[in-house]
Amino acid sequence: MAERLVELRQGGLAFPVRSAGPEDGAPVILLHGFPQTSAVWSPYLLRLSAAGFRAIAPDQRGYAATARPSGVDQYTLDVLVADVLGIADDLGVDRFHLVGHDWGGAVGWALAAAHPGRLLSLTSVSTPHPRALASSLWRSFQLARLWYVGLFQLPQIPEKVLTSRNGTLLRRALRDSGLPDASVDAYAETLLQPGAMTAALSYYRALRPWRGLDIGPISVPTLFVWGTNDAALGPVAARATEGQVDGPYRFEVLEGASHWIPETRVDELSELLLDHLRAFPA
Repeated sequence: MAERLVELRQGGLAFPVRSAGPEDGAPVILLHGFPQTSAVWSPYLLRLSAAGFRAIAPDQRGYAATARPSGVDQYTLDVLVADVLGIADDLGVDRFHLVGHDWGGAVGWALAAAHPGRLLSLTSVSTPHPRALASSLWRSFQLARLWYVGLFQLPQIPEKVLTSRNGTLLRRALRDSGLPDASVDAYAETLLQPGAMTAALSYYRALRPWRGLDIGPISVPTLFVWGTNDAALGPVAARATEGQVDGPYRFEVLEGASHWIPETRVDELSELLLDHLRAFPA
């Protein structure tokens, strides 16, 4: 089944949305993270649609020129959660499965905690529950793993460094982290657009230390997929996530997988997703 691309308007912004699958299929919304776009989910849209699901992958705010407001306050978790709910509402979707990677996972945890009635299930790829992450900062070198967060929160400097010389440093850092070359070039092309890097970094600048702590236990059925070679998010936070989920919980460890599971482990992640989604039908 072919992938479709439409724009949905929310609060004066237009969000590009990729979709595939039957309109009456159980809805699955997939959220990308930094520095990705919705294109990361294209292989999954086709596999999910072939299995009868209605798969929906929006570009999150900041990653499309038509949804790139200025101001750090435009990129808080509450705003990002509202985007997802608004997109679902515009599509006529009440309850849905939610899948998120990296920042998409963070948005997923926040949405599941605040609006459990809207979700059929949650899948977080790579990103542990925020409370589990906070509790692990001083263990397993987790704080050191997140060194780049402090850098990204500095004003102006990260944009200048990462976008100079056609994004040479950005491309090198992404390649060194294990991201495939094709993905590196595609993501760099997006982030080199006017204002895109500042928008993407605004996610980090909008972080508040206490915000993750008020994201409570999760009651919806949850799948958490984590790779043992994730350079940013370590094993202590990954294992501690179980204590933050009250509902049915499944933790899957991919040996040797980096942070970039959606790009590098398509077959394994697809199988895990389909198994999880089928276990909790609409």
